[in-house]
Amino acid sequence: MDGEPSPDIDDLLDELEDLEESVDSTSEREQVRETMRMARRVDTGSGVFGNVIKGFDRGDVAEALVGSVVFGIPMLVEGGTLEVGEFIATHPAYLVGTLTFGVAVVVGILYVADIQDVRVHEPLFGLIPRRLVGVVGVASVTAVVAMTAWGRVDWSDPHVAASQVTVCFVAMAIGGALGDILPGS
Repeated sequence: MDGEPSPDIDDLLDELEDLEESVDSTSEREQVRETMRMARRVDTGSGVFGNVIKGFDRGDVAEALVGSVVFGIPMLVEGGTLEVGEFIATHPAYLVGTLTFGVAVVVGILYVADIQDVRVHEPLFGLIPRRLVGVVGVASVTAVVAMTAWGRVDWSDPHVAASQVTVCFVAMAIGGALGDILPGS
């Protein structure tokens, strides 16, 4: 075994699935399934990286908020944010593309990039990951509140203001996703 990688929880689950197929009785099969459920709940993390992340609670909201603020402050004070927002306000396809890009990057950070083992836990409506909704929601609210409170948007033209907030939202959503998963909770 020297030089071979250590087995992980996925290796254990693969073995249990093989065992499940080979057992004869219903009670044995149920016992294997219960063992698989327990194995999925085992916390294998022991540091910042390599943790299994599931659920979305107050701590995750706070982490997403910190990440949103850290990444968003430069966007709040930079005049280019307002200029880009004015531009995409006059180009609806770019506005939609900007929003889509922001959400896609968040999905990539949380579920594709494999920075952490992020599990979808009790999705909303059985489909939408709570963590995704939480991170995007925190970034959205933070962008609206911060840009309004700091006088960076003029809501007398809501379409332009929303477009400017969208530009800030993208950076805040990326920061929120990283802030949420990097501590490894």
